[in-house]
Amino acid sequence: MKSGFWLDRWQKGEIGFHQGQFNDYLTQYWQRLALTGSESVFVPLCGKSLDLLWLRQQGHSVIGIELSDQAVLAFWEENGLECSCQPAGGFINFQGDGIGLLVGDYFELTQARLNGVTAVFDRAALIALPPEMRAAYVAKMGELLPSGSQILLVTMEYPQQEMSGPPFNVSEAEVEALYGPCFEVEQLASVAVLEHNEHFRKRGLTALTERVWQLRRR
Repeated sequence: MKSGFWLDRWQKGEIGFHQGQFNDYLTQYWQRLALTGSESVFVPLCGKSLDLLWLRQQGHSVIGIELSDQAVLAFWEENGLECSCQPAGGFINFQGDGIGLLVGDYFELTQARLNGVTAVFDRAALIALPPEMRAAYVAKMGELLPSGSQILLVTMEYPQQEMSGPPFNVSEAEVEALYGPCFEVEQLASVAVLEHNEHFRKRGLTALTERVWQLRRR
């Protein structure tokens, strides 16, 4: 999947993946990470997510990365926030009120760019990637995070043959296989959600489960 796919989706306003409220799993399970609130939190493929605001409200400094400058600009404008903008080593860095959003390629990130990050919220990154990109995504995450860092991860599981992503089906077994070598993996929740998702029923799904995971970098 090329970056142009996502840039085109934002250009056309085809952003059904954007949620107009804080993510329920974030607000319910973030406390399981037992953080102090002073940690820096990374949100990959963040779009214009309101979850960035929720994390900031908990006291965290927040770093997001997003391919689309349109999405990042919309975040500041729609939330009435001021920001500064400057080039930053191949990225464009938008900063304001404890939130820093990088426009650029996740796979080009370095540890220095995420200096101080010890927690991650991933609701829409892993499930946005096709199978052939997921191992590289997880390997990069392991490279970026120091030992002891934690991830709150949300995945979706459905009969693969019934729908082509995104969002993509990511099974329990795949999460264990992808993260197990470098992370301690604990499943926090498994919720059948098809009944409340008419959009996915219309796409032909007969089952849909959302899972919440707590991952700790070894």
